[in-house]
Amino acid sequence: MRVLLEQGTVDLLREAGVGHGVDSAGIVHHSIELVFKNTRHAIDVTGLTQGKVVTAYGQTELTRDLMAHRQALGLPTVYEATDVQLHGFDGNSPSVSFSKDGQSHALACDFMAGCDGFHGVARASVPKGAITEYEKIYPFAWLGVLADVPPVSSHAIVYANSDRGFALCSMRSMTRSRYYVQCPSTDTVDQWSDQRFWDEIRRRLDPELGQRMQTGPSIEKSMAPLRSFVAEPMRFGRLFLAGDAAHIVPPTGAKGLNLAASDVKYLSSALIEHYADKTDAGIDHYSQRALARIWRAERFSWWLTSLMHQFPDTGAFGQKMQEAELEYLVNSPALSTSLSENYVGLPLNFG
Repeated sequence: MRVLLEQGTVDLLREAGVGHGVDSAGIVHHSIELVFKNTRHAIDVTGLTQGKVVTAYGQTELTRDLMAHRQALGLPTVYEATDVQLHGFDGNSPSVSFSKDGQSHALACDFMAGCDGFHGVARASVPKGAITEYEKIYPFAWLGVLADVPPVSSHAIVYANSDRGFALCSMRSMTRSRYYVQCPSTDTVDQWSDQRFWDEIRRRLDPELGQRMQTGPSIEKSMAPLRSFVAEPMRFGRLFLAGDAAHIVPPTGAKGLNLAASDVKYLSSALIEHYADKTDAGIDHYSQRALARIWRAERFSWWLTSLMHQFPDTGAFGQKMQEAELEYLVNSPALSTSLSENYVGLPLNFG
């Protein structure tokens, strides 16, 4: 799948020497389009942020770029390890034990970075009393379809609000599109035929866009629940959490991977300061600094999700409030600028 990379994330990739892929194959977007009340409105993101953009790039390709660069540097990587356990991170001699190909291994280290996702071992290894978790589960899911059809909009991501629910139109390339519709969290992929999906997403777009949309057989179909989640703090002795191990955002604002990138930026800078400058100031402030940016991104993702989706407990009144807010948004330079600034990504020094 393609992900939307903030301006700061693309700059980080270039700084790390792995920006060639996104520079050559990434698709730059200068605007977004909001659909409500059967009408489409363009937001000039680049114009409202003094030239900043978001770039669509394949997540698989990004992972390949990073791992190929690591290999080129001669750095070892262990894949498919089992029975991973963290030891001693509350002291001065942390270590990681794991099994690989039937053999047991132990790795001594100075610090640990838990970048192992929401269900990984890192956060689960922290004593329960040392961590506070904040979570919101949304009462719906996204049904996603990937199809070899030209994107309905080649220059912008389309976000649609309708009384039937949310819809999103994005792209993998000029010949492959990824579309989503909001659906009940109890739905399954089997309940959605291709024809039902295409009929439904067209109903949620403005008439011109719906008529323009080309359809075809799906090559991938998936169901994604939505949640907001933050774990505090993000440091426990010599163990640091980063990315999905510490926080989850609903995909509406496309912030998940970008937050992981900013976490890694803060943590890498802190470790460089520790070894090169012999100071632990960056390490001591890592959690506070990362969380300041995380909560702002969580707020944006929560706000955009709340604005664009139909909630079962708000009914017709809630729909009218969303439409009033959207009317204000597209006609207010100040609110459009705020949306655009968050969309392209807050500065990495925001925290």
